[in-house]
Amino acid sequence: MSRLSHLDAQGQAHMVDVGDKAETTRIAVAEGCVVMQPETLAIVRAGDAKKGDVLGTARLAGIMAAKRTHELIPLCHPLLISKIAVDLAIDEALPGVRVKAEVKMRGQTGVEMEALTAVSVACLTVYDMVKAVDRGMRIEDIRVLHKSGGASGIYEAETTA
Repeated sequence: MSRLSHLDAQGQAHMVDVGDKAETTRIAVAEGCVVMQPETLAIVRAGDAKKGDVLGTARLAGIMAAKRTHELIPLCHPLLISKIAVDLAIDEALPGVRVKAEVKMRGQTGVEMEALTAVSVACLTVYDMVKAVDRGMRIEDIRVLHKSGGASGIYEAETTA
């Protein structure tokens, strides 16, 4: 494994200088899910949560979170993001909600953290919106599915069975 770029020669954390990197189109896609009781999922599907539209609110929360990643993760750069798409889908097989986020920009650093933050906060928002009826929900499997742009090239996650 190569030396971590966020550590200097003395092992101290620092923000990476990306000033000499080439500007390229950067895309990252992340996913995660919220597993819940079937009865809770029925409330989400019907739009009957006391706090309101669970999926719509979580979508907005994910978008807002991606834009503020640099305020949440200490060594992330503030970015001029050109696209943030957060999609939430009901999945009866879980049962629960699957969340996917795509973040895109043209710049000198990747957007994986922004995609992961969008998914994480969207999942947390789903939990918050229906926790009164199901405190046993689980947020699971948050990961990067795809990353492209930059010197390291394309990354595609292995599919899970």
